[in-house]
Amino acid sequence: MVIDFHTHAFPDKLAARAVGSLSDASGGLPPCTDGTVEGLRASMNEGGVDISVVANIATNPRQMHAVNDFAASINSADLIAFGSVHPDAPDVLQELDRIAELGLRGVKLHPEYQDFFVDDPRMMPIYQKIGELGLITLFHAGGDLGFPGPYRCTPERLSRALPRMQGPVVAAHWGGMFMGEAVLTHLCGKDVWFDISFGQGVIPPSLARRIVEAHGADRLLFGTDTPWHAPGQELRLLDALDLTVNQREMILSGNARKLLGI
Repeated sequence: MVIDFHTHAFPDKLAARAVGSLSDASGGLPPCTDGTVEGLRASMNEGGVDISVVANIATNPRQMHAVNDFAASINSADLIAFGSVHPDAPDVLQELDRIAELGLRGVKLHPEYQDFFVDDPRMMPIYQKIGELGLITLFHAGGDLGFPGPYRCTPERLSRALPRMQGPVVAAHWGGMFMGEAVLTHLCGKDVWFDISFGQGVIPPSLARRIVEAHGADRLLFGTDTPWHAPGQELRLLDALDLTVNQREMILSGNARKLLGI
């Protein structure tokens, strides 16, 4: 089994515009799907992925409810949709209750799109509520091709916030995109999961091996960041890491099954 812990999909009527805008913002990064749910499923089928976590993001307070309604509409056996809240929404804590009531298993937060620093004290009630509800917190971590620095979820900042969080926390992109050395210094060995999405061609295999050794294969989650990377790309990176059979199985599905209760 292969579980992809980091993908994205959009409502059919918005997908083309969303993918085009995100591609332009990142300097022309070519997508590998059309951004739709069926495009994601086609990529999963081609890449041998059985289940995908779909990470939805509320980029402004006004769209928060619609984002979570969409997440609930696609939540299924093969697509485990995460909801999202925006820190500036006046009903942010009530919306977390609704996310749990909708049967969604986690919350995606993107400090760049949502304009908050991960260790900002105003975020602590949100983190506490997520933990009380038994939900997973998934952060975009590190840099982002579509945004200039200074970045809001660096490994150092996340390490300061972790003691205030409850429940499972996942730092995407090997713990911090473009920040592997800082991940080794500030996050490896701490109570946090890393998804390894968008790694192929971005993180050197030698650095990825050091993170596997320092943090443990039992705390890593396979991911792609579809529609930006396809499963085959990230599987090729895994092939370059000289993993044992057991380590590979944990990363591809065993850890995610444990975290998601599958």
